[in-house]
Formats: sequence, C-alpha cells, structure tokens
Amino acid sequence: MRCVRKSAFGLTLTFTAAMAAVVAAPSNVLAEDNTLTIYTYESFVAEWGPGPQVEKAFEAQCDCDLEFVSAADGVALLNRLRLEGGNGKADIVLGLDTNLTAEAAASGFFVEHGMAADETALPIAWDDAYFLPFDYGYFAVIYDSEAIAEPPVTMAAFLDADPSMKIAIQDPRTSTPGLGLMLWVRDVYGDDWEAALAKLNERVLTVTPGWSEAYGLFTNGEVPMVLSYTTSPAYHQLVEGTERYRAARFEEGHYMQIEVAGMTTKGAENPLAAKFLAFMMSTDFQDIIPQTNWMLPAAPTSEPLEAAFTNAVPEKALLMDPQTVAENRKAWVDAWLNVMSR
Repeated sequence: MRCVRKSAFGLTLTFTAAMAAVVAAPSNVLAEDNTLTIYTYESFVAEWGPGPQVEKAFEAQCDCDLEFVSAADGVALLNRLRLEGGNGKADIVLGLDTNLTAEAAASGFFVEHGMAADETALPIAWDDAYFLPFDYGYFAVIYDSEAIAEPPVTMAAFLDADPSMKIAIQDPRTSTPGLGLMLWVRDVYGDDWEAALAKLNERVLTVTPGWSEAYGLFTNGEVPMVLSYTTSPAYHQLVEGTERYRAARFEEGHYMQIEVAGMTTKGAENPLAAKFLAFMMSTDFQDIIPQTNWMLPAAPTSEPLEAAFTNAVPEKALLMDPQTVAENRKAWVDAWLNVMSR
C-alpha cells in the first residue's frame, strides 16, 4: 500500500564500478546548487509517508538539499513530464511502475542509470537500463470486516456480488493503482474484459484521482471496500492494533506492482542523482519503506520483515510485460472510460 497506503529474500544488490565510485565519493562532490529535486506522488511525501525520513537520511549523507515535488499519483508524474516537455526541475522521478517504464523510457526524458541490479529482493529478475525498483506489492480489494462478513474469494465472485456493496477505485489516467486494476481485469478476462468492467461499474461508488483519496473514503467508513494492496492491512495491524481491515484473496491471482525511480536528462548533469539511486537501494532507504509506504522492499533490509508483510504475498502473481502495456494502454484506457461512463 502507499502510506496507509508496492520478507526480503536475503539477496544483495551489486553495483558497477562507476556506481560504486559514486557511493564512495566524498560529500563535497555535489551539484552546483547543492540541490536534488525529486518528483514523486503525494502519499510518499506526506508527514506519515517515507519522504520525510528519506530526506533526513539522504541529506545526512550528501550534505545537500533534497526537495520533493509531488503529483497526485504515479501516472500523473509521467503526464507532468510530458506537459513540461522535458524542461522541468526533476533530477529523479520516483513513483512510476513497470506498467509505465517502457513508455517512460521511450519518452526521451530519462537516461540510463548505469547500475547493475542483478540481485534484488524482488520475486522476479530485474533488467531495466533506465529504472531501478524501490518497492513492490500486490493489488487487492481491501474490505471492512465489520461491514462484510463473507468476502469474495475470486474476482468473478467480487464482480457478481451485491451491487450495494460499493468500492472506491482510482482513475487509470492519473493513478498507478487505478491503472493496475484495469490491467488486472484485462489480464484475468482477456478479450471478455469489457463485460467484466461493466459489472465492476455497478460496484463503484467513486473513482478518485489518486490512492490517498480513495483510501480516506474507506477508512472514514464511507465505502466498505477500496482498491489498495495486500500489505495495507499490515498498517492497521501494526499501528492501530486491529485486524478489522483485510485483503480479499482471489484465486485468479493478484496483479503485482513494482515501483521504480529513474534519472532524468537534467539529473544526469547532477552528481546527486546517481548518488540518490545508489542510496535508494541501500538498507538506509529500504528499512524505511515497509512501515511508512506499507509496501515490500525491493532490496534487502537490515532486519527481517514483520509477519504481517510476509503473509501478504499471494500464491499467484500477475504482471504484464511493460512493452505490451505501452502498446495498448491508450486503447485500453479508452475502453475503460467508455464502459465506466455508462
């Protein structure tokens, strides 16, 4: 989940010699204005999110000024880069996911990071010249057990359930969770997915621009279900001491999200950008992720994860190839809009 609100496997991230040199470089090797600007999504920089801790930890190492600039959600980050035409302030963009990486790489706004990530804590091999992962998770329907006694155990059962049991979801045009739900339905139902969307439409109370708005409606009791992550209940268990909010486990599988960061063409001229990407894969960064962004860490942590996280890994994971998503995203979003606006 994002920050109420995306077990390490004991693997070690390796770096190329060039990146090792960056990590070891003295703190006086800095950008001319000593500032690193990172575009990310709103919940990352919230006071309860990882942003404040990440900023403090990185600034202690770099003797620099880390500035976050936020957008509603992950898809909005790529939209912003396009509006700026590559002339924005971002050195790093943090918060895209693999559903957007092929499109983002083709945009020309990013440069290769030059790091080797042969071994991560991801359940799949990582091989992307432009983007590095910082966390991952699995989308899920989160439900209020005080409102729903018998949750659906398949996506088909969820779509066929009583339409009065509403859900808050996110817009795939602006939100990576919203995009993930769209791809989840597409992956499960294939060419019959528009009929499934029509059923989903009957269940939707509202579509929000980003994750934070939808989850806020859910925790405020305005809707008994919300699209979030299998890790979302971990927050309620570990922070609030309650198991009231739970993830429905679907037999068809859960769509996986891997969140990434990349260096922009502007960032390539700022030594702090490469230094941050190296820092991002370190335990100093990864230790912050689980209990602030409420996602699984993409690289090893210094301590084992709480059982609430390891128990959140579904038996079956779904994930589309980034290039397939890039080639079809516009047409699929158009189809989604057509059905969901009826």
